[in-house]
Amino acid sequence: MPPPSDIVKVAIEWPGTNAQLLEIDQKRPLASIIKEVCDGWSLPNPEFYTLRYADGPQLYITEQTRSDIKNGTILQLAVSPSRAARQLLDRIQSSPTEPRLEAMKELAKLSADVTFATEFINMEGVAVLTRLVEAGAKLLSHYSETLAFTLTAFLELMDHGIVSWDLVSVTFIKQIAGHVSQPLVDVSILQRSLAILESVVLNSQALYHKVAQEVTVGQLTAHLQVSNQEIQTYSIALINALFLKAPEDQRQAMANAFAQKHLRSIILNVLTFNLLEERMMTKMDPNDQAQRDVIFELRRIAFDADSDPGAVSGTERRRAIYTKDYKMLGFTNHVNPALDFTQTPPGMLALDNMLYLAKAHQDTYVRIVLENSSREDKHECPFGRGAIELTKALCEILQVGELPNEGRSDYHPMFFTHDRAFEELFAVCIQLLNKTWKEMRATAEDFNKVMQVVREQITRALPSKPNSLDQLKSKLRGLGYAEILRLRQAERLHQDDFQSAAIVELREKIQPEILELIKQQRLNRLCEGGRFRKVGNRRRQERFWYCRLALNHKVLHYGDLDDRPDGEVTFEALQDKIPVADIKAIVTGKDCPHMREKSALKQNKELLELAFSILYDPDETLNFIAPNKYEYCIWLDGLCALLGKEMGSELTKSDLDTLLSMEMKLRLLDLENVHIPEAPPPVPKEPTSYDFVYHYG
Repeated sequence: MPPPSDIVKVAIEWPGTNAQLLEIDQKRPLASIIKEVCDGWSLPNPEFYTLRYADGPQLYITEQTRSDIKNGTILQLAVSPSRAARQLLDRIQSSPTEPRLEAMKELAKLSADVTFATEFINMEGVAVLTRLVEAGAKLLSHYSETLAFTLTAFLELMDHGIVSWDLVSVTFIKQIAGHVSQPLVDVSILQRSLAILESVVLNSQALYHKVAQEVTVGQLTAHLQVSNQEIQTYSIALINALFLKAPEDQRQAMANAFAQKHLRSIILNVLTFNLLEERMMTKMDPNDQAQRDVIFELRRIAFDADSDPGAVSGTERRRAIYTKDYKMLGFTNHVNPALDFTQTPPGMLALDNMLYLAKAHQDTYVRIVLENSSREDKHECPFGRGAIELTKALCEILQVGELPNEGRSDYHPMFFTHDRAFEELFAVCIQLLNKTWKEMRATAEDFNKVMQVVREQITRALPSKPNSLDQLKSKLRGLGYAEILRLRQAERLHQDDFQSAAIVELREKIQPEILELIKQQRLNRLCEGGRFRKVGNRRRQERFWYCRLALNHKVLHYGDLDDRPDGEVTFEALQDKIPVADIKAIVTGKDCPHMREKSALKQNKELLELAFSILYDPDETLNFIAPNKYEYCIWLDGLCALLGKEMGSELTKSDLDTLLSMEMKLRLLDLENVHIPEAPPPVPKEPTSYDFVYHYG
């Protein structure tokens, strides 16, 4: 008898019959198990059938994936992948009207499974889909809807990486690009067309040039200005791909082209700033004469615009003069300042900023250098060292070089008011550094302290989202060193006020009330319900499901949303449900079953951080991918509250701090400017007698 660990108890369904309850021996060949199931329903030709999961993406079970089957799993007996692929291929090519649309819908769903995809691709299925798309309306009845499902299936099939994108024809690309250029094209077709072009650009350098020729800046401009956020996201993704794959000598030209089309208020600054990454990570070559000439130019502009280095006679004398000048310029290495630019980051980007300041803002540059060179040695602000550290700080604050985050929708308007925004920001901040240095009366030993203050000034100014660099300057003027000290002291006093024993005791008394309020808010949100992407839907093709908590907090209702509009969904429309009493645990991230599957390995880190699953009796799971971090925290807190567990999300901590602080301030309003002692006053001793007590007659 096989050991219990090799036995899996499952239910197997077949349309129009009662499910079979079966104990599967994982040591037996899968073919013999399928034959046993077919015999139970008197189905001939068991080789025509296979097993797949009944829930989720309905993946086929193979010898390689059968170990993932858990106790209590519901399976389906289904037509084998090869037979299903052949049947769908025949229906797609021969069906003249309505059946073709239904075949495309089924193909779009099955193509997410790699086993089916392999069979369909081996039958030249991708070529068939390509020809249908190239033919356009001539072969496709129910044109828009059928085309949308055709493109979905094509994307799913290509995403498996079984065939190369280089096989895509130029005619196909032109047809897809034509969907992007049409002003009134169906939204679903436009989404998929943009996604296909993005994948072509990212996966085929040979076809990149064709896409770049077919898709114009004007077309993408129009799509970026629509109200549909998904269209905007796909358009930004295509822009990212075009920038990433463009030859290096064309990237800046592309950036300028987009700037000329007035997209500064639309495209996130990270796209432009990431063009600086190469310079930021490039070390200076001390032996490169062209690079050393830049340093010579900095010296010439600062000390003598008309001087000629060759006019100074004597090598030793010239070297001594240069060393003195480089010291006045604030370089750490006075003899060979090129060595100051060998650290990455900021690498050559710091030298670029310094040269830009010297040429575009020459008066400011000369004033800063000469002003510091005239001070005592210990009080001079080293321009060179300061410029290098400031460039590094700006790169960290603005996250230069980090990959664009599709989930972020905020941007700094001031960065779109100038073609050289980063260099202009540097010019503003180097003046801030010099001003703060004077206000702190700093010496060379205080350099790191000054840089910390400057970083704080910048990070306090940026969240206000100034509309221009002039507004940023105004904001920074109001954040001088004295103001930073005042803000620090106020924050410290605020923290100290809430540390006295009496205040701590009051806070501990109030905290359970606030937590209960947060708990009720979370549960109310669960009762309102929410939409979630279907697991395995890598391309965001509007496939969703809905989940709501019953008003009595005893049952979770859920069901598909494929054909439902946005907005609240009634309980009656949700056919499936899970009793809260059956929930065993909540898991997140990598512990989720749908994040452990091979298909989830392609998902990015952001998606992993939005995943959670409900584990319930007997061995079932309900898998979620939250639309954003806020909804993730809401649902995770609500589910923990249902199970009587602590709500430990970042949102709960933030809400608790905010509400607790507000409630404390409200209750302490009457005690403003009244000193609260650290300890309660002592209780007086009992009197020696109580003769003073008045007795009523």
